[in-house]
Amino acid sequence: MRERLSSEPGTLLEHGSVAVLGIDERDRICFWGPGAQDLFGYDEAALTEPVGLLFDEHEPGPGPPGTAAGRYLADQGRTLGYWRGRLPVRHRDGSVFDCGFRAFTITGADGSTVVMALASRSAELDRVKTNLAFVDALFDACPIGLVQLDQDLRYTHLNQVLADMDGITVEEHIGRRMPDVMAPRDPAGLERLLRGVAEHGRSVVGHLVPVRHAEGERIRSLSLFPLSRAIGTRPGIGGVVIDVTDREAAILEAAESRARLELLDRATARIGTTLDVKVTAGELVEAAVPDFADAAVVELVDWMGEPEIFDPAMPLITQRIASGTVLPPPAEELVGGVDTVQYPPGSSIHRMLSTGRPIAVPVDSDFLRSTVLREDRTRVLLESGLTGLLIAPLIARGTVQGLTMFGRSDARPHFTEQDLRLAAELSARAALCLDNARLYTRVQDIALTLQRALLPASLANSPHVEIAHRYVPGSHASLVGGDWYDAISVRGGRVALVVGDVMGHGVPAAAAMGRLRITARTLARSGPEPSALLAELDISAREAGIELATCLYIDYDPGTGRARIASAGHPPLLVRSPDGRVETVCDTPGVPLGVGGHPYHTTEITLPDGAVLALYTDGLVETRDRGIDEGVAAAAAVLGSATDGLEETADRLLFQLLHGPPGDDTVLLLARVRHRRSP
Repeated sequence: MRERLSSEPGTLLEHGSVAVLGIDERDRICFWGPGAQDLFGYDEAALTEPVGLLFDEHEPGPGPPGTAAGRYLADQGRTLGYWRGRLPVRHRDGSVFDCGFRAFTITGADGSTVVMALASRSAELDRVKTNLAFVDALFDACPIGLVQLDQDLRYTHLNQVLADMDGITVEEHIGRRMPDVMAPRDPAGLERLLRGVAEHGRSVVGHLVPVRHAEGERIRSLSLFPLSRAIGTRPGIGGVVIDVTDREAAILEAAESRARLELLDRATARIGTTLDVKVTAGELVEAAVPDFADAAVVELVDWMGEPEIFDPAMPLITQRIASGTVLPPPAEELVGGVDTVQYPPGSSIHRMLSTGRPIAVPVDSDFLRSTVLREDRTRVLLESGLTGLLIAPLIARGTVQGLTMFGRSDARPHFTEQDLRLAAELSARAALCLDNARLYTRVQDIALTLQRALLPASLANSPHVEIAHRYVPGSHASLVGGDWYDAISVRGGRVALVVGDVMGHGVPAAAAMGRLRITARTLARSGPEPSALLAELDISAREAGIELATCLYIDYDPGTGRARIASAGHPPLLVRSPDGRVETVCDTPGVPLGVGGHPYHTTEITLPDGAVLALYTDGLVETRDRGIDEGVAAAAAVLGSATDGLEETADRLLFQLLHGPPGDDTVLLLARVRHRRSP
């Protein structure tokens, strides 16, 4: 008996038996071939039996009346030469089912004929037909690329969609290898991928392959699987090919958009943490490098005292105040090797400022010729590795503050429209912060000028009073305050020492301080009682709207060695005797100036010859972790142990009591008094 014909697992004919039988001229079974026993249930004993054995003879056949089904099958094969149709058959177990037949005649050498019949269950044939029809429809109508490769990775079957995708006909594919037709960026990698599927049965799903195409680089998604193999056949590959260029571009754009938003969020939180122009510019550079660019610089326009109006016909001079790069030398020399930059009319900088919008420019001969004046800078720029620049204006409140430049090398993509928008956001944020810092600095300069003008340029010169004085601003954010001091020559050879503190900082505090100092100096020259002077200062403070100020006033007479003292809410006076003892005077001061309604009192003491007086403001003795009483005691201890001159003692007091920048303005006035000897 011949080998049974059947399909390998996984094919369309899986589990389907095909019976082969022969019918001689007497309508008897003369050949019982593969699959017949599985289909009809009879073994080789069916040979020589009438073919009617396989049919229900009680059921009429499709032929003329009285013609049995078996005879009808044989007659059709003999008379037509080839016939196909369906007939009901009877299994050995008595069950009846439809069966599809193919019948044809074979003529032997002796002239005898045999009708050969092929038979299979109708249900299985219908399933095979349906599956084959589905496969045909899939290849014809499927909107994605389908492909079949042989064991040599050559095209054996594909649909029109894939042919259109590759730009050549279906016929031009057949027999060619996939890496040769698809033109991938990495042909060897695609070859290894296909071999792994064909030889090791490793299926691949959604593998992305960049390919070169007439329209530019495209992205293909490959899903590949090994084809099942019938007996004696060689392996092959089936696959699905999808062009996902647009999808991948959308995914990349979405990822880049998220990255840009995250960068903008980080930059917004980072830029403008201080009111320092250089710190703010440095924060912009740190926010951009390396997340957004390989290098960045920030430059402020030097208006040279002219109105802050950009004129495209005039050269532009800038000061580079911040820079940074992650590129190797000489990039660092490029961004940080210059402080002042001049751009000629017609430069890329002028073009950008004329529109007020960021621009992206390549580092090419046109840019170098129009924008870079110095040959040495041109050489460094060409050697730096930067191939593209994004230049953005720093404009706030209608004023051009300066510009920022971001640079990228070939290792990064070129700047896009989305990058230009991000740069505009970054620059707008930085420009506002820079303008705030610039305005603050300008106000500070005005306030400092005012304060320097209001503080005494020189103190009273007396042979009987030696003076050392210090003024320490509280912090960078409050360079200007209301602390003040003075030494005034008073009628009769006396000397007045005064220290005051107006609550607050900035121009208002400085102005209030100046008003009180000038008033005190004017009143002191006539030699009033200290309590009366403070009363007048209190009235002046209330008239000026000064809500709170403290003051300590001393009138010293060298002829008698006596001092009259009055305090308006101020820390107590410290007096060091020549023997090193330190006393506090006016440790229960009156109310501050500006409160009103309370009298001030004068305290009179005799100062020993050579005594040292320490007048100060609360910034010297009061801190967050130290109360004012503890601070006064510490100051007294340092003063009592000092044996040097006044200048050294002043420095020691500041060093011992101020650990780092003070939280408040600090004034210290030391005075060594001498008695006037009678002639």
